[in-house]
Amino acid sequence: MNKTETAIVVGGGIGGAAAALALAKVGIKVLLLEQAHEIGEIGAGIQLGPNAFSALDSLGVGEVVRQRAVFTDHISMMDAVDGKEVVRVETGPEFQARFGGPYAVIHRVDIHDAVWQAALKNPLVSYKTATRVVDLHTYENGVEVIDEQGNRYRADVLVGCDGGKSIVRAKTLNDSPRVTGHVVYRAVVDKDDMPEDLRINAPVLWGGPRCHLVHYPLRGGAQYNLVVTFHSRKPEEWGVTDGSKEEVLSYFEGIHPRPRQMLDKPTSWRRWATADREPAASWGTGRVTLLGDAAHPVAQYMAQGACMALEDAVTLGEAIKACDGDAVKAFELYQSVRIPRTARIVWSTREMGRIYHADGVERQVRNLLWKGKGQQDFYRGMEWLYGWKEENCLEPR
Repeated sequence: MNKTETAIVVGGGIGGAAAALALAKVGIKVLLLEQAHEIGEIGAGIQLGPNAFSALDSLGVGEVVRQRAVFTDHISMMDAVDGKEVVRVETGPEFQARFGGPYAVIHRVDIHDAVWQAALKNPLVSYKTATRVVDLHTYENGVEVIDEQGNRYRADVLVGCDGGKSIVRAKTLNDSPRVTGHVVYRAVVDKDDMPEDLRINAPVLWGGPRCHLVHYPLRGGAQYNLVVTFHSRKPEEWGVTDGSKEEVLSYFEGIHPRPRQMLDKPTSWRRWATADREPAASWGTGRVTLLGDAAHPVAQYMAQGACMALEDAVTLGEAIKACDGDAVKAFELYQSVRIPRTARIVWSTREMGRIYHADGVERQVRNLLWKGKGQQDFYRGMEWLYGWKEENCLEPR
């Protein structure tokens, strides 16, 4: 039997840290290679559904993350033009009982640290920073990656967790990204600077014409995450740059004063020109596979990017167990269940972006979509997403 003993994980973000932990938990020695000079996270807040907490519990870090997260009372969508509520999904005890976990928001740094520290405590995990992978080779009995200094690293298998601009993906699939034309600005605002009427213990999305805003609390309510998105008027290139308040304000004319007041609060802005990719039929061949944004980069509209990476990691570990340590067979099993699920996320996310940014008659139709629906109706609609757990992760969902 081809029992896998060693693995290389490329990329040390949330997905890479989770992959290293999941592989080590099934007895595989992991070398993680990270191109940055230190392993950590940047950015601001992310949202975690019950499916993410199921994955975190499987990885053994659920309680640590719960201590750092803010549990929300509900999820709301507001109309950014007239300021009225369009839909509210309660995320209290009934929601948690239905899905076996909470809905929460957390700073990216806090969740990454929880997963990475757990990985570091496992003696099977080692890592190298300042190591940018530029090439890879696959052989009958192993893989080899080469960094930009010419150093070579060999292992039985390779998992590419190196983000949306993945080198591993480029060397295996060589497909092109799909630039969305949507620009995202993110900022963190201290509680004292957040308007009092918007200090709400929930992710609140304000959907406007070709734009939207989101805000929610972080770190016990001491800070608030603020995200604004708009359809750019000019051609965009995928990447991150510094932005300007003037640009943001120019896209939010005609927005209700209540959400618009947030745009005066941030002192600095980072500008993301976003992209995703068309779902692929395969994430690699034989001894190479992908995980997280390297496998299925997705826009932010369903807040599932990190959640899917965590699911990927748990599923990968469970597939290896199910295949008695044969990672080549396990990679096939892993991809057979993860590719359809994450493709559904990518396509559903695109549609949610359209719904959030509706204008004219389409906005009127959007505001009627959830009219008359009760909480159980919402929960039934979310079952496919939030009902994911370790025990069903190898079943199509």
